Amino acid sequence: MLTIDVVCIGKIKETYLKDAISEYSKRLSKYCKLNIVELPDEKIPDKLNESLSLEIKNKESNAILSHIKKDSYIICLDLTGKELTSEEFSKTIENLSLETSHITFVIGGSLGLSSDILKKSHQKICFSKMTFPHQLIRVFLLEQIFRGFKISYGETYHR
Repeated sequence: MLTIDVVCIGKIKETYLKDAISEYSKRLSKYCKLNIVELPDEKIPDKLNESLSLEIKNKESNAILSHIKKDSYIICLDLTGKELTSEEFSKTIENLSLETSHITFVIGGSLGLSSDILKKSHQKICFSKMTFPHQLIRVFLLEQIFRGFKISYGETYHR
């Protein structure tokens, strides 16, 4: 069975987001082994400069890298990534499951990911050019993974 890790920065505080994550995690258990790794976010000062921003992204990215399994295929969620349709995303997961037993999705903090982790990723995807809270993106990601499995298995799912 395919193992999917979601390694992300930031704890979910809102009950409605926790409920959505729990629901999609339960639904996904039919298709894969899902692990969600939440890492603490660094405090962002009011007066943020480029140097401090880089330092924060590096700290968060190093924490993420320490939780990625050695043989895992790494997909970073990043604004510079490729936008996919749900069908293309489904096909990506389906094809990867033939090549690897482990996929890791990476969601950075409010400032994004360091260039170091982006270089180590095998693929970058972007859900939208719009900005969303990284906690909400976690729900979007789980929903799309679930939708992707439903598409791959030819199962009915609302459009």
